[in-house]
Amino acid sequence: MVSTDKAVAMTGFFEEVRRRKVYRVAAAYIIAAGGVIQLASAAFPAWELPNWALRLVIVALLMGFPIALILAWVYDITAQGVRATPTPAMPGSHRRRNIVMLVTTGVIISAAAGFFLLPRVSAHKCDKSIAVLPFENLSDEKENAYFADGIQDDVLTNLSKVGDLKVISRTSVMPYRGKASNLREIGKTLGVGAILEGSVRRIGNRVRVNVQLINA
Repeated sequence: MVSTDKAVAMTGFFEEVRRRKVYRVAAAYIIAAGGVIQLASAAFPAWELPNWALRLVIVALLMGFPIALILAWVYDITAQGVRATPTPAMPGSHRRRNIVMLVTTGVIISAAAGFFLLPRVSAHKCDKSIAVLPFENLSDEKENAYFADGIQDDVLTNLSKVGDLKVISRTSVMPYRGKASNLREIGKTLGVGAILEGSVRRIGNRVRVNVQLINA
């Protein structure tokens, strides 16, 4: 008897989903969200946006999916505009059950999509890319910091001439000046495949430059 009641409940739920055209909204949302993610995946690296920006877009889209289902359940688009979908006569417990099942379905689908997408976004990075961190000035004279900055600029200028190599701008790496941060974490944040760091020591007419290239 219990299994029969559950079968009837599921049948009634899916009938309401079809009647309210919720499946159409769900399909349209998934297609549109996929397009937005594809566009963001291509555009954000070109705009030198960090990986967390793409993750934020994906999380927002995942959270919006159950909301879109609820709106599709409650409202309908007609020739006269947006109207509340007529609700058939049924016990209040059935209406609450249908809403709970709808929200649960949306949350499960969003969670499954997030479990699939977010780890891949976190691991995504452009292999042919590099960030040149501000060079550390090891000279006794602090005014030589300008000299170290000049060397960093020269390195950035020459690397930018290499075809198919994405070079992170100087502005994006300046926040890491003088910070003892984990280089791999910096690479993950900037979405690059390599980090170049270095130091400059100037004594009289002698200059010593040390550089280190690290795979991020």
